[in-house]
Amino acid sequence: MQDQYIILAPLMLQIVGLTLAVIIDPYIKNQDRKIMLIITGLVFSLVIQNYVDYISDILNIDFIRTIATFWGYTVRPVILIIFFYILNKDRSFKLFWGLAGINAAVYLTAFFSKVSFWIENGRFNRGPLGFTCHIISLIMLVYFLYLTICELKRSPKRETIIPVLNVLLIFVGIGIDYFVAHQQMISYLTVTIVSGSLFYYIWLHLRFVREHERALMAEQRIQIMMTQIQPHFLYNTLSTIQALCRIDPEKAFDTTEKFGMYLRQNIDSLSQPDLIPIQKELEHTKIYADIEMIRFQNVRVEYDIEADSFSVPALTIQPIVENAIKHGVRIRDDGIVMVSTHTNEKYHEIVISDNGKGFDTTHQPEAETGHIGIKNVEERLYKMCHGTVSVESKIGEGTTVTLQIPI
Repeated sequence: MQDQYIILAPLMLQIVGLTLAVIIDPYIKNQDRKIMLIITGLVFSLVIQNYVDYISDILNIDFIRTIATFWGYTVRPVILIIFFYILNKDRSFKLFWGLAGINAAVYLTAFFSKVSFWIENGRFNRGPLGFTCHIISLIMLVYFLYLTICELKRSPKRETIIPVLNVLLIFVGIGIDYFVAHQQMISYLTVTIVSGSLFYYIWLHLRFVREHERALMAEQRIQIMMTQIQPHFLYNTLSTIQALCRIDPEKAFDTTEKFGMYLRQNIDSLSQPDLIPIQKELEHTKIYADIEMIRFQNVRVEYDIEADSFSVPALTIQPIVENAIKHGVRIRDDGIVMVSTHTNEKYHEIVISDNGKGFDTTHQPEAETGHIGIKNVEERLYKMCHGTVSVESKIGEGTTVTLQIPI
């Protein structure tokens, strides 16, 4: 019997250590923290269930063993469902919760019938529905494998070794329990579930590191973008003002005032970590567009603003308008850039369309020229407000960029 405790002690230490790590970890997301704490609680109860089942079997206490066996059959499918949420938090898994409920109801009959199982004089007996947990768990494991394969497509292959290993471990634990090990205090399936919980915690950390690296890269791109935004536009605008001083001093004065406002708002954006009202971003865009329309008199920037009561990251619309002018419409005799906003049930939408030369969306031109690109806007929009950017373009006809911000 002492040999049995050799497995119990380290398992309990692992669960306690994992729980403390999840609680004090400052980096793990709150949603992931809740999932991991639920898992550790259920896994702890499963280890206790194994222990109580083993002791009550030795002491021949039928009722206590019935309770422990009922809990073991009930909690295992639930743990598998909670594992699902680590791989995909966006789904409710109602079908599987329904199966878990049916499973619990079947084994609840052990207290008043012999449909699922019964224990008599220390002997375990299985009824006609005794394999319900095994069948339902097998269905869940197959789906678990499916979720893991889906994760392979979204994450780096090296990281997905962990969820794949977890699925294999559970299958191995089931196989050892069924074909090899019998009358163990702690089943090998329980051991693999504890190990799987630890591995998933490590996997969550790897995902955090990857997301953190992406965030750092995005910040670096933003810093590069901020250094790029001023030199080329600054020199061109100063050259325009210089030319206007001789031919139209009043317009030169007006342009200088607008240029000063543009620079001031740009500097404010450098220290703006939060979202700004869209009116402010539109104002900044209009100042930029007015200066550019002085340089390119064949270009017009028009606005159709239906919604203006939401917020966006600073420098969201202006860089796309800049792209439209610089890489699209300035070659046209009558180049038009249209900025429109509206709101539907799910999103605030900003649409920037132009009648420029268009481009192949599979090979965006800004990647080559190094100027402010749609990619930068896309990264900041997603990072700061979970927004998305979509681009449609036809060569020779123009480009449409749609920004969607969830309400």
